Amino acid sequence: MQILTNKIKFPKVNQANEDGILAIGGDLSSERLILAYKNGIFPWFSQGEPIIWYAPEDRMVLFPNEIKISKSTKQILKKNTFKITFNQHFEKVIYYCKNTYREGQSGTWITNEMEQAYIKLHKLGIAKSVEIWLNDKLVGGLYGMDLQTQNIPVFCGESMFSLVSNASKVAFIYLCKKLEKENYTLIDCQVYNDHLASLGAREITRNKFMSYLKTVRPKNKTTPPIF
Repeated sequence: MQILTNKIKFPKVNQANEDGILAIGGDLSSERLILAYKNGIFPWFSQGEPIIWYAPEDRMVLFPNEIKISKSTKQILKKNTFKITFNQHFEKVIYYCKNTYREGQSGTWITNEMEQAYIKLHKLGIAKSVEIWLNDKLVGGLYGMDLQTQNIPVFCGESMFSLVSNASKVAFIYLCKKLEKENYTLIDCQVYNDHLASLGAREITRNKFMSYLKTVRPKNKTTPPIF
């Protein structure tokens, strides 16, 4: 585990400890965050703590064509109850991800500093969102890092929220469908989560995950961006 300086640089991911912690310190500048995600590293810490950078040995991912949709969820999708938009209200989505209560959690890992850092990345066209609407009210959504902006066909999911049942699930399913259509390789879900496992996400080794990040593809100028 390394203490970072002002220099925008990370140690190799195989130097992470058994808890997946690779480094501590540094900042949340756009340059450092982009470098981190391109190299399989993500920040995860609480308000008042130093910035902690992770590269866990087991990586939770979902390949878009492996999304599992239950019969009950298929019925919800059929009814077209929700309206889905992409990358239209990023700041609202991250606000709700930060402030929506989750059972079993005493607080949020989305600090004020982190919120502003990802809003800046959104303005740079790198952080993206999915929004779910019910009767013209925002009721669910998710956000993450679109590495296709760096010519890497991977979307790094960060957080999602629901104000009504199934809203975040619908957001995730629509994201998967869109990413599959655009030939993205996978969605990075970072660490194991029962809910995501029920939707088809699974763990792969860090080395395998890193191999996907190295699969760089040129942008197809004739294809419109996903968001």
